[in-house]
Amino acid sequence: MPPLGRIVIPMELRRTLGIVDKNPMEIFVEDDKIILQKYQSHQACMITGDVSERNCSLANGKIILSPEGAELLIKELQQYLVK
Repeated sequence: MPPLGRIVIPMELRRTLGIVDKNPMEIFVEDDKIILQKYQSHQACMITGDVSERNCSLANGKIILSPEGAELLIKELQQYLVK
């Protein structure tokens, strides 16, 4: 690897994936894998971590929930309110 820690994505692979100059990318680790993907503007659910177009933004963008995360939160809130 170059001393700056850069990763080069071959041109043919970039064409296939539709990656062009200045496309934002994100990198993260999952188990023993390093995953590099195009940046998704949809933020991750604060409960499940899911990134999806179906996620909803609440409280002026301070809370992001997937449908599954919203269901889990509703159940937990209902239990909390019963106490």
